[in-house]
Amino acid sequence: MLYGSDSAIKRRTIVSTPIPIGPSLSRIGQIFVNVHDLDRAIAFYRDVLGMTFLFQAPPNMAFFDCNGIRLMLGVADRPELDHPASIIYYKVDDIERVYEIFKARGAEFVVKPHLVAPMPTYDLWLADFRDSEGNLLALMSEVPRQVA
Repeated sequence: MLYGSDSAIKRRTIVSTPIPIGPSLSRIGQIFVNVHDLDRAIAFYRDVLGMTFLFQAPPNMAFFDCNGIRLMLGVADRPELDHPASIIYYKVDDIERVYEIFKARGAEFVVKPHLVAPMPTYDLWLADFRDSEGNLLALMSEVPRQVA
């Protein structure tokens, strides 16, 4: 075989097959992003990133819509929640254009758009930036390849 043994293929099949027990998780309803200054974070996500503000829940939470997934900005109410957020990769169609717009709006980019992985049908591009609270975020774009 060119890329692996027959047993390696079986292992990949087993790993990718869902475990037949229920219930299982298959949808994300909300993502929490830890912030220290809620008003500053609301302004950044609304005005710099252009997200749709949904509502604020006093005293320390604000909610945004990200194409059907709710993003909750919140001030940690206990020490174990007061840490940098996970890196959220926001999918965009034109990474260069969005990079330029966000940069002009004041987003601090750590890494400019760059090719990460050429895939069979697209090229994966990423660009890393920080939100107003210092959390690392990223833009990602799957740029279709020209088929000859």
